[in-house]
Parts: sequence; structure tokens; C-alpha cells
Amino acid sequence: MKNSLIIAVDGPAASGKGTIAARLAQTYGLPHLDTGLLYRAVGMGLLDQGGTLDDVIAAEAVARSLDVSHLSDTERLTSRGAGEAASRVAGYPGVRAALLEFQRTFAARPGGAVLDGRDIGTVIAPDAVAKLFITATPEVRARRRWLQLTGRGETIAYEDMLADIIRRDARDAGRGAAPMVQADDAVLLDTTDMDIETAFDAARRIVEAARVRHGL
Repeated sequence: MKNSLIIAVDGPAASGKGTIAARLAQTYGLPHLDTGLLYRAVGMGLLDQGGTLDDVIAAEAVARSLDVSHLSDTERLTSRGAGEAASRVAGYPGVRAALLEFQRTFAARPGGAVLDGRDIGTVIAPDAVAKLFITATPEVRARRRWLQLTGRGETIAYEDMLADIIRRDARDAGRGAAPMVQADDAVLLDTTDMDIETAFDAARRIVEAARVRHGL
């Protein structure tokens, strides 16, 4: 992987990391993996089987047998319920272990890849050429997600969305297995006062600087 451009994009929910990661992948001609969809698929798969989100053993079983073709159902997997389910099952060490190899294999593709999630720069691809930690205030992130969900017909109050965001932040950062944390060598990008074009341009410049440092 010496000449591979691996880009790790981490950060909390609705920070803009998914959109930025997808744009970076398009710009550099690299495959993109939204790792959050894996955990969302596990959570929804567990519920589809009639299980409960506190059933650790069943969640691990779903993760071990996950059919990644289900990741294409992005509308369902980006729903509010799927996000809550993902945050719950992502805290189970067995679930994370079951999905670890798939993510690392994806990152090791010839030429590189772009992955976004919570632990890409710290656990999945610690040797990534470029590492970004993208964030924004909880209030701004809640409004972004509220606009996204209500725009496609989901009914939720902004105050409830903010409470969801704050709860998920605490759960993701406080879990014992691969908590959400900024890698020591990641560049912080706060998108609170940025539109998507400004945020993407800032992210691209971070990646370009990393490429220069690594001679890519």
C-alpha cells in the first residue's frame, strides 16, 4: 500500500463527512465506503429478524453474516431509526470485530480508497495518507439532519433531532470498543459556518497537502 492514497474521514453524525468523503472519492477516482452503513445494516437486520437492539449475541450473529449488497438501500439505512440502531449495535465489540476485516480489506484496495466513519483513522486505516476529522456544533448538525429527514417525509421535531444527536455523540465517544475520537495526526475541519462547497474545498486542500508530504 506504499503508493496508495487512503483517505480516512471521521467525525460525528451530520458533520458533512459522508458528503465530503463521496466527493473526495469522485475527485480522486477512488472507491468509497460509508462504514456507518455497515452498522446501520446490522441494526436494521437485527430488527428485521424480530430481535432487540440490546441483544448482543444476536447482533454479533447478524454482523458475521451481513450481506453487503443490502447497503444499496440507502434511503432506509439513512432513516432516523437506522441511525439510532447503528449507534446502539456499534458499541458491541463483537459486532465491530465482525466488520473489521471487511473494512480493512476495502481500505487496502490497489490505488487506495476513501472511508468515512468514526474510527477510520484510529482503527481501520491508522496508516492512511490523509486523515480528516470533520465536525460542527450539535445545533448545526441537528438542523442539517432535520432538514434531510423532513425533506423526504419523516416527521420529527428539531428539538428531538438535537436530543438524538447529543445522545449519539455521547454514546459514540464513550463506548469502550473503538470510540469516536480524533486521531493524533488527523486534521480538524469544523464545518459549522461552511456550506458544502466551502467544506469540500477545505477538505480537498487537506488531502492535497497530505499527498505532497507523502510524495503522491
